[in-house]
Amino acid sequence: MNITIEDVARTAGVSTATVSRALRGLPHVSAATRASITRIALDLGYVPSKSASNLATGRTRTVGVVTPHIAKWFFAQAIEAVEQELRAEGYDVLLMVLPPGPGRQPGAFDPEGLRQRVDAVCVLTVPLTGTELDGLRGLSLPIVFVGGAVSGAMSVRIDDVEVGRTACEHLITLGHRRIAHIGGDPCEPLNFTAPVDRRAGWLSALRVAGIHPDPRTDVVGYFTVEGGRAAMQALLALPEPPTAVFAGSDEMAFGALDALRDAGRSVPGDVSVIGVDDHDLAALFDLTTVAQPVEDQGRSAADLLLAALRGDPTHAQEHKLLPVALVVRGSTGPPA
Repeated sequence: MNITIEDVARTAGVSTATVSRALRGLPHVSAATRASITRIALDLGYVPSKSASNLATGRTRTVGVVTPHIAKWFFAQAIEAVEQELRAEGYDVLLMVLPPGPGRQPGAFDPEGLRQRVDAVCVLTVPLTGTELDGLRGLSLPIVFVGGAVSGAMSVRIDDVEVGRTACEHLITLGHRRIAHIGGDPCEPLNFTAPVDRRAGWLSALRVAGIHPDPRTDVVGYFTVEGGRAAMQALLALPEPPTAVFAGSDEMAFGALDALRDAGRSVPGDVSVIGVDDHDLAALFDLTTVAQPVEDQGRSAADLLLAALRGDPTHAQEHKLLPVALVVRGSTGPPA
């Protein structure tokens, strides 16, 4: 037999509204009445309905997470961290997976679909159109972006210019001068700036060292293993191939390593390779990389949303910049 709020009210001799206020800790209920109702509810085994509680408070206890991928390493790590942090505070996650980039059809993401379904929104490196951003802002909910900063919303990210500079400076320190770059699509629109910023860091380090890169050593790998492999093959076909490669993600670096192996080139004897992320498989590939704290970014994003949902105004426009670290392994060394 299911015990209802009416059963508790009848036993306590009060109205259902009083029971609801007492069990939710709301004011205008005496301490004695609250204690009596709580004891009766426990004795009867009453469990408040979550949906009814949500309806009464106007809260869904759900946070929307908008992402272009769920299987790729970065996104899987970030989503898990966000979900764990929110679940510990009694929130559920509503996952929305959108096609990334310019291939997304108009109307594929309508923020209005989140209205009255979520209390806040976390966006994971999804390049949104101006219309989509305006729609999100129109929800008047706390919003946090992971991997990019957007005006009027909280954000958690790394300094991607520093990432590119750190990777390239490591190769320069080893003595390399012909340093190629395999990056994401520099034409990726809107708020996803990682490909452009990592490339800018690479160029900055080269310029400081007085190195003028061959434009042909700047190739696109689309943040995929297959893209990294194809990019490395193109670099090896140059009349003067590079002695070192900075790949803007570990997955592109994995593809580059595979292409080098197929071509019979040794790493780092013939070509040094450095990536970005510190992917779970980076150590297995003995890959030097610039590690970014993906799980910390997810947790920080969730914490910002939770603070906003608690009514804390101090984080309303906060932009958190988390540190990166060079992890040196066996895929980089001095040029032959």
